[in-house]
Amino acid sequence: MNSQSNMVQKILAKNFSLTELDDFLRQELMDSGYSSVDVIKTPVGTSLNVFVNKPGLVIGRRGSGIQNLTMTIEKRFKLPNPQISVTEVKVPELNAHIMASKLSQTISRGSPIRRAANWATRIIMSAGARGVEITVAGKMRSDRARCEKYKAGVVPKSGFTASQSVVSASVESLLPVGLVGIKISIALPQKNNSDFILNKSPTEDNTEKLDTVGNTDKPAQSTDKPAQSTDKPAQSTNKHKKAD
Repeated sequence: MNSQSNMVQKILAKNFSLTELDDFLRQELMDSGYSSVDVIKTPVGTSLNVFVNKPGLVIGRRGSGIQNLTMTIEKRFKLPNPQISVTEVKVPELNAHIMASKLSQTISRGSPIRRAANWATRIIMSAGARGVEITVAGKMRSDRARCEKYKAGVVPKSGFTASQSVVSASVESLLPVGLVGIKISIALPQKNNSDFILNKSPTEDNTEKLDTVGNTDKPAQSTDKPAQSTDKPAQSTNKHKKAD
């Protein structure tokens, strides 16, 4: 029992440190379009792969930005010899974390929530998404909390399709009235299309071949009928000759 409890405590502590690191990077790299981070521990040290929309802002001039970030992470989170690499997100409009951060920044600047949500919906759908759903909940215009949803396209809610093709992200935005929560769910186009491809069975292929063979025989029968019709007038002419 003690070994199991110790293992559970280690797992919880590891997950808590990863969540704290993700929150820290989200605040530090907000202007760079931060998406996520992959942490891999190696015998030499700790490898961190940061996914952002604008890697140039993270690296900085002559690598000064990434050096300062490495020193801060090493001191604050006590990671042994952290090695940070930056990866650019090719299509930020289909990344739920980036779009949620952009929407949060737009709302915090004073833009109307409905206008900002409709803007984000149009951008996501124009990038090729199969569907998008934006949920904004909290104190928006008054002391009374409310919830608003903005939808476009098709977003699966459950099943294998939803688990494989839908990405979601949640952020918070502090307004003068109160705190507002934002959640964005995006149905990716590439993963959804593969679920609707039907594979033909061998029996279906055989029936198709039989149908094609039957179709080729029918025109041959139709060509023989006119030949029979041409022989009949010849027989009728012979009868007239015998009568003469």
